[in-house]
Amino acid sequence: MNIKDIRLTPLHCTFKQPYHWSQGVTYGAPVVLIEIETDAGVTGIGECSASPTHAPILAILEDALPRFIGQSIYDVNQLIWSYYQYGFNAKGIGRAPRYFSQAMAGIELAAWDAIGKQAKLPLHQLLGGKVRDKIEYFGFLQGNTPEEIGAHSEQLARNGFKVLYVKVGRGNELDIAILREIRKAVGDRVRLRLDANEAWDMLNARRMFEALKPFDPEFIEQPVSASTGPEGLARLRAVTNIPIAADQTVYSAEDVYDIVRCRSADVIVLGMHETCGILRYRKAAAVAEAAGVNICIHGIFETGITTAATIQVAATINNLDNGNQIMWQLLKEDIVSRPNLVPKDGALPVSNLPGLGFELNYDAVNRAKDAYAKLRTQVV
Repeated sequence: MNIKDIRLTPLHCTFKQPYHWSQGVTYGAPVVLIEIETDAGVTGIGECSASPTHAPILAILEDALPRFIGQSIYDVNQLIWSYYQYGFNAKGIGRAPRYFSQAMAGIELAAWDAIGKQAKLPLHQLLGGKVRDKIEYFGFLQGNTPEEIGAHSEQLARNGFKVLYVKVGRGNELDIAILREIRKAVGDRVRLRLDANEAWDMLNARRMFEALKPFDPEFIEQPVSASTGPEGLARLRAVTNIPIAADQTVYSAEDVYDIVRCRSADVIVLGMHETCGILRYRKAAAVAEAAGVNICIHGIFETGITTAATIQVAATINNLDNGNQIMWQLLKEDIVSRPNLVPKDGALPVSNLPGLGFELNYDAVNRAKDAYAKLRTQVV
């Protein structure tokens, strides 16, 4: 089965409400829809995150595509890394594996979708079979004020989420007020996880770990800059009894190895867009498993395509965490029509649809395409 054509469609998927976090406010998910058409009449679908803007991601993808057309879809892993050598390493100082992985992940996802559809099997069966029938998620708290976030926590707890997750790093007093409102709303009925997104320096991190301890956080994710490396997290972990999760410090299996070697984190938060897709995600999870560390699915600004894909992969991972992240629910409208991706009691079943296990809503795709065109006109 050879690759006949690859179509790239830039999309802007608007959020229901502004997304507030330590790095600012975000209003939508910029993604590139990728459709690989094969000579067998099967089309595989994936997506990649178009961050910081669509233009550089589209430029990388368009430069890469001629090297894929006419080649076997079963060789896509070799094709991706052959292009990395050609497009990055061979051009001098262009070594940027993290950004390359972000651009190419959607190609790998779409290839696996086509392979599964051709075999008429869900991806988890092609990867050796599932070890669980459902994937568990945390409730992702949204809002700007402590009162809004507290009210949302009560709603998510009523909806059956056993783990709640909230962004901190927005200011010490505001962070404490947010945690106070959450515990006031839900008490100790739920486990509570915090994500500072690199907002604190080492001294403030130690201060905030102590200040937030009364609210019983299950872990605090990426409290300090990723530039401090595994050693920075390890220094902080040595002086606190609150567990630490590594996120922006980790993008690859090699990064996972450094984290566990330095004993930097109690859990690793990682997504397939960081690892360049499915095969390297499973490799990274295996490295963590060897060290007895769980992998927690990381979400980025994405659609239900990524959610569906991660369900397939997560079903095969032994050391998967029981409070994972999805981001499509931030969208005003998702572009996936099937299956239903709304968690029930904080979990989603593993789909047995072929490939990555989803079907697209092309009307929603066209609306997101129009939103991208409108946004681009406004920017210009």
